Amino acid sequence: MRFLPVSLNAVLVELADLDQTLALLASLQRDPLPGVEELVPAARTILVRFRPASCGLSQLVQAVATRDVTSRAQRGSTLIEIPVRYDGEDLAEVAQLLGITPEEVVRRHTDSEYTVAFTGFAPGFAYLSGGHPSLDVPRRSTPRTRIPAGAVGLAGTFSGVYPQASPGGWQIIGVTPVAMWDLGREQPALLQPGYRVRFVDIATLDATAEAAIRAETLKDSVTSPASDRMRDALAPGQTALQVKATGLMTLFQDLGRHGQAGQGVSASGAMDQAALKLANRLVGNPSDSAALETVGGGLQLQSLGETVVAVTGADAPLTLRTADGHQWNPPSHQALALADGDVLSIGQPVAGARSYVSARGGFAIAPVLGSCATDTLANVGPAPLAVGNVLCLHPASTGMVVSEPALPAADLPTLEQEVLLDVVMGPRTDWFTPEAVARLAAQRWQVTPQSNRVGLRLAGDTPLDRAISGELPSEGTALGALQVPPSGQPVLFLADHPLTGGYPVIATIAPYHLDRAGQIPVGAWLRFNPIRAFEELSPAAAHSEAGTFRDLR
Repeated sequence: MRFLPVSLNAVLVELADLDQTLALLASLQRDPLPGVEELVPAARTILVRFRPASCGLSQLVQAVATRDVTSRAQRGSTLIEIPVRYDGEDLAEVAQLLGITPEEVVRRHTDSEYTVAFTGFAPGFAYLSGGHPSLDVPRRSTPRTRIPAGAVGLAGTFSGVYPQASPGGWQIIGVTPVAMWDLGREQPALLQPGYRVRFVDIATLDATAEAAIRAETLKDSVTSPASDRMRDALAPGQTALQVKATGLMTLFQDLGRHGQAGQGVSASGAMDQAALKLANRLVGNPSDSAALETVGGGLQLQSLGETVVAVTGADAPLTLRTADGHQWNPPSHQALALADGDVLSIGQPVAGARSYVSARGGFAIAPVLGSCATDTLANVGPAPLAVGNVLCLHPASTGMVVSEPALPAADLPTLEQEVLLDVVMGPRTDWFTPEAVARLAAQRWQVTPQSNRVGLRLAGDTPLDRAISGELPSEGTALGALQVPPSGQPVLFLADHPLTGGYPVIATIAPYHLDRAGQIPVGAWLRFNPIRAFEELSPAAAHSEAGTFRDLR
């Protein structure tokens, strides 16, 4: 095993092959280590996220290093058959790469039985191993900006099915009408780790079977954010906030949906979690309650009934207008009592990018997979707010205490000053030239308009050159990862980033600067400050530092 640093609370374990990876995963799931919060397996790695207060890094490394990875993971008994129409736009190119006919590609793809090795990239996306050994093709040199839902693709020795329309670089050989991801199912992801999978050529099916397949509908996994009921449809005594304007984008967010990595679902959640917790505390809600996250200015909410709200996060001016036309500018970061008909508006931030709006009692919104967070990449959770939405509120609980006013964060990013972010070098720093590693910290980087909740796309005068030009097998990516695509211009992964990625990560933002990263506006300039040089972690050194690890078995 190799142990590569990722962040102050994560490490990447690299193994020789997929069999060893699955064996270690089975061992860690069967006999978990204290403090380990999440495991993200991939082709030859497992990303281990842990609580440093419960388990030190050196202890964790030594404990994992003692695990047996020689046993083969058992395949499950569940067999899923996936019908495919083999008319993909890359089928002919794949055949040419392999030196065979398109018909032979289809035969080899359907004659093999696959196993779900791991999940990632998107909810319901399964990496399928065990196909015909000749079906080994590289990803496309230039990824497509949109691949349709149900597309069946090849990458390396893996096969997979895109659960929803998304960008991607796999070689597409066909399409299936079967939904890989459906929140209407008790288990939304059709393919689970360990399942056996067979692909069936639709052209070989009889008319009855093909007609049944045609009737399948690929379902959208986005739920309705809140009813569009108007004021006169509210129950007696029911209070609500009606959306009069949404700004650039306003979403429901909480602290995220953790523990869903097995279905390919990342945590998502508020970009500035400290601001969300503060907003809830100001109105007396539990800190993990759902709130509204809005980027830039422009959000307008009208109170239906008497409500209490708080706005935190970015330093943005507020305007309160009463039903009879009076208007003033109340302060943010404190509880605001709104009378029936009052309209609260959030202006353009002067520092930071995202504001959080909490409401006393909490929003009456149904969770999806245990969370009300909206994941914009995965299309999981409530849809973005629209003008006219009526956001119903729960009644305030007895004993709820409104908190004292607070101040905005002291280090909110602005366009005028460079934003400094501490980074931990790794896990793939050694994939870059020494000059590129030095350039990451020496050069400043600007946030481009192509940035969003998935990540900040950065631009620097000189791109980062790689020392290793080969293809990196997909591996787990952490929140705050600085992934470097072939362009050499980094992407800083934020709350809605994919669980796995195929480009090397040169460094990762330190956990204590993630909230700051979530507040960086488009156009701001960044600098990175390495707080730890890249160095592979040694189990032997960990053993000498930590002594015995019997209690971590």
